[in-house]
Order: sequence, then structure tokens, then C-alpha cells
Amino acid sequence: MITADLIIPALEATSKKKAFRAIAEEIAAQIGGHADDLLGALLDRERIGSTGIGQGVAIPHIKIAGAERMYGVLVRLETPVDYDAIDSLPVDIIFMLLAPAESKTTQHLKMLAQISRFLKDSKTCDAIRASAETETLSAILTEWASSQAA
Repeated sequence: MITADLIIPALEATSKKKAFRAIAEEIAAQIGGHADDLLGALLDRERIGSTGIGQGVAIPHIKIAGAERMYGVLVRLETPVDYDAIDSLPVDIIFMLLAPAESKTTQHLKMLAQISRFLKDSKTCDAIRASAETETLSAILTEWASSQAA
């Protein structure tokens, strides 16, 4: 089941790299990593190809040495940033997936598919964009997950 262990409801950033740096600094201690390592892994992943999936949404995903489990990080940007997304639109919603380096690729892909379905729903994205509160964003995610289980 898709979860956001970490929610950043109103991140201020002026570029993709600055957003990644701010996210890495915010979450590093919570996932048992180092901000510079996270930032490097995120930038390396983006060099392969943009994780901007369109409609203002990005799903960066990386494997991290030392992570004990998968982590989901839901981020709402205060101002959209240029992201080199497939539709060339700026991004204001980021759902980052961090997986242990030794995790199975199939589990990683299943989580990416769930996150993608969650963020392909325009009503869900509208609700995320309308909220700057951690509790509300958590409730949006929980409600969506419950609707998928039914």
C-alpha cells in the first residue's frame, strides 16, 4: 500500500536542484542517510531522464545504501519549478520514492505504479495543490488508498 512517511506541505524552492537539496536536508536524518548522498543520487537519477511525468507532477525514485525500508516523501511546492518534465510544464507536486539499495526491483516498480496511479487522478492533485497542511495531505493519501482497497 502506498504511504507517505514524510510529508513536506509547503516547500519553497526556485529550481529542481534547490528543491532536491531542501528535501534531502529535511529527510536525511529521518531515513538514516546523509543529505549530500541523497542529493547526489537524485541528481544522478535525473541525468538518466527526467522523473517529471507531466501535469505538474514528478516521481523521483532512487535506491539508497543503508535505508532499512522504502520511504515515500510527498512534497507540495509553493511555486512550481522548471523540471524538464515530459510535457515541459513546471512541477509543484513531488512524490519521492526511496528504496534500500538491496531491495527487489519488482517491489520498487509496484510502488512506482501505485504512486503514478495516485498522482494521475486530477482531483487528487487539485486537492494536494489546495492544501498546505501535513494533516490534510496525509488524509488525501489515506482516503485515496482506502478507495483503492475497496
